[in-house]
Amino acid sequence: MKKGLITSHLAETSRSKVPLEEDISVHIFTTSATMVGVCLTVIGVLRVILQLRSFRTWADDLLSADALLFLSACGLAYWALRTRSVKRRHLAEKIADVIFLLALTLMTCVCALITYTFV
Repeated sequence: MKKGLITSHLAETSRSKVPLEEDISVHIFTTSATMVGVCLTVIGVLRVILQLRSFRTWADDLLSADALLFLSACGLAYWALRTRSVKRRHLAEKIADVIFLLALTLMTCVCALITYTFV
């Protein structure tokens, strides 16, 4: 009786991990793609404002790099979703996660730079 309970628990645990891992890749993929669009939109709006007010800032250059980071995270998350190798999927997910968090941190710094420039 006890052995059957342990075996069913292990089977349930292994089944519950797979959707969570795929779920993380899906979230990184969709959010990164959205953030690329946000970066490009802010770059366009920022360029208009900077030309009207004659300000100079590195914010648009940093946002361009940020868009590339989000695009990299998006591509790696997509690759993690498409690969059949579990080891490669885990590696791609970890790298995509780190790049995504790095891009979010950079975006926060850019927001602080924009706020500092206009205030």
